[in-house]
Parts: sequence; structure tokens; C-alpha cells
Amino acid sequence: MKVLTKNAPENSDIALRAAVETAKERGLDIIAATTGGATGIKLSEIAEELGYQGHIVLVSHAYRIGGENPMPAEVRSELEKKVYRIVTAAHALSGGERGISSVYKGMYPLEIVAQTLRMFGPGVKVCVECAMMAADNGAVKPGVPAVCIGGTGRGADTVCIVSPAPSAAMFETKINEVLVKPGLYE
Repeated sequence: MKVLTKNAPENSDIALRAAVETAKERGLDIIAATTGGATGIKLSEIAEELGYQGHIVLVSHAYRIGGENPMPAEVRSELEKKVYRIVTAAHALSGGERGISSVYKGMYPLEIVAQTLRMFGPGVKVCVECAMMAADNGAVKPGVPAVCIGGTGRGADTVCIVSPAPSAAMFETKINEVLVKPGLYE
């Protein structure tokens, strides 16, 4: 495992390059979190540079209440031209539950799972969540390992090998290996 000394976005290039190299070497698909598309664009550049020909799934979160999709239409169009599947969905580990807890207070089961994963690092939680969101949407096969890329805030700083399950079977999701993660959190 490569331990980074800073959180994203300072280490995005290191994390993305490690992800693409591993996916190419092991013949695995890539699942990457990208809210506005910047990480997806950088990933596409590195994948092209390294000759990665595998399947890439980009995961963005659903529209916010009263807002617009955080990924601009022109960025989405550019990424789709590269034959990347883009999944836009509610967060698998909060989604509707956050709507309940914000009104009625307290913590609910999915939020507890999310907080537990954050103990390993925020990016680990993002990797697991995006893998489940991709499985929910049929973008990846459940149980098949994939290289997952997440981050802390913006950018990428965490890379895991995850065998995803749909969120309805979330405890079948397996974190097989942590390849890259920050060691220090501010």
C-alpha cells in the first residue's frame, strides 16, 4: 500500500496513475468518483497516456434539492465521447436517510456504516459507496473486483480493489485491497 502524506487534490495524479496501472496490469475495470467531472477528465488523460483499454465507470451524485447536477452538461458530453459510462445516483450510504436525519435528528443505520468506513479514511467510504452505486445501476457486475477511486473532498487520494454488491445487498461488498490512501487527516 502506498501511503500519501496529503489528502486530495494534491495527490490526484499519484492516485489516478496507480489506479490505471493496477487496472491495466490486472485486467480490471475502473470505478471513479467524480462530482463535477475534473477527476474524470484527469483519469481519462492518464488512461489514454498509459494505454488502458478497459471499462471505466464514473460515478457522480444526484441532483441536490433545488439545484442542478454538479457535472456540467458539456463535461458529461466530453466524457461520454470517450465511451465512459457515467452513473448519477443518490449516495448509497446516505441518500434518503439523510433527509430523515436532517429533520428528525439522530443517526440511522446507513449513516453508521458510512461513519465506520470513514474510520479507514473518507476516500475508502467513497470507494465502497461508488462501487455499490455502479452495481445498483448495472454498470459493473456484482462480485467482480474493480479498481475504485475516491477522495477526501475534491480530487482523488484513495484507491481500493472492491468487489461491489448492489446497495440492497451492501454487506456482500468486499474491500479486497487498499492500494493508496492518505495517512494524515487534517
